[in-house]
Amino acid sequence: MSQLVCSTCRATYPLNDVRWKCDCGGALDIEFAPLFDRKQLKSRKPTMWRYREALPLDSDANIVSLGEGFTPLVEMDFDGRTVLIKQDQLFPTGSYKDRGAALLISKVKELGVQRVVEDSSGNAGCAVAAYCARAGVACEIFVPEDTAAAKLAQITAYGATLKKVPGSREDTARAALRAAAGRYYASHSWNPFFFHGTKTFAFEVCEQLGWKSPGTVIVPVGNGTLLLGCAIGFRELLGAGVIDRMPKLVGVQSANCAPLHRAFKDGADAVPHIEKKPTIAEGIAIAEPARGMQVVEAVRRSGGEFVIVDDAEIEAALKDTCGKGFYIEPTSAATIAGVKKHVAGSNDGDTVLSVFTGHGLKAAEKVVKLLG
Repeated sequence: MSQLVCSTCRATYPLNDVRWKCDCGGALDIEFAPLFDRKQLKSRKPTMWRYREALPLDSDANIVSLGEGFTPLVEMDFDGRTVLIKQDQLFPTGSYKDRGAALLISKVKELGVQRVVEDSSGNAGCAVAAYCARAGVACEIFVPEDTAAAKLAQITAYGATLKKVPGSREDTARAALRAAAGRYYASHSWNPFFFHGTKTFAFEVCEQLGWKSPGTVIVPVGNGTLLLGCAIGFRELLGAGVIDRMPKLVGVQSANCAPLHRAFKDGADAVPHIEKKPTIAEGIAIAEPARGMQVVEAVRRSGGEFVIVDDAEIEAALKDTCGKGFYIEPTSAATIAGVKKHVAGSNDGDTVLSVFTGHGLKAAEKVVKLLG
């Protein structure tokens, strides 16, 4: 039986209930039994929708797509260690957030919702705005007033109503929550359908590896939308008998904003309050992640860890990666800095896989400044 389940009080709701949180205020998860027919997949187009039976959407008629998914894997060398990199910067709006937005806005269409609200440091806002434009759904995107100009232009170009919020990223989230009191919250951190879009990352990786799981998956973590999607996706594949093990999940955070690393390191059962400092990795500078302990528990259960990187390491990774022909944004470079640090301290000979999460064109002015 497919249903929405509160992560706090365990209350349940119909999957097609038009809600984004529990009556108790808790975040909702989805209980859903995915199906994987590998023979049928061979005849399907190389998009994330090839896994149609593993996605919680009732009707194909409601699919909102820009041809997203099945991004290529490339090899990169890190001090003699080969790491596989999935190029999710090549998505239609330039980031992996299209995975979540594609499924979420498809569900929005299926539910008959006409207007949504979302908050973002940039990439999720671009993705939601683009898929709302495709679906003919009105949307308001709340962003911090210092968000990169290229991302603001992109959101506006899709026809979304842009709301700039003075103050911190957390102030932006609170403003969106107030607006969501009377509208559907198409949130990449609250709405569970978003995570069931990002889980297709795991599906694609395993198919590209011959239906095998990598040993370690390293991803950036702010709100944890990709890491939680990976946890759901690999767990579903394991439960269906498609793979025989879960990979270790490694989350990368900026040293200037690392509340989840702190909770993990301290063995805490709640995300601590931290003093957030500026970082060039704006996409993961989240001091109060909505599902913070879910992210920490996913890493713990996988036998993984958190890695922190400072701005100097991020800048060096950006220069090195661009120098190898890959144009990525600074937040994506934070992940590569984390890969370098993890590989240097690991003797595990198993497959390590990571990701380019955002294109350099998303933050062109910042990249130019950093690269001199």
